Amino acid sequence: MYEMIELEDVERLVDDGALLLDVMSRKSYEESHLPGAVNISLKELDEASAAQLDRSRPVITYCFDYQ
Repeated sequence: MYEMIELEDVERLVDDGALLLDVMSRKSYEESHLPGAVNISLKELDEASAAQLDRSRPVITYCFDYQ
């Protein structure tokens, strides 16, 4: 389940130790990503790849949106 959050909430959560998960392609990630973010492309995101994430931390997932 997911919910949209405001930038201020992202900043607060990251300051409190949340993990930033960039789900864009590897190429897009290499071109530009938020500092400290890890990358698992949406095409590769499955139970096995998600299991590699630190589940003791909240995870903020993001991608690029043209709108």
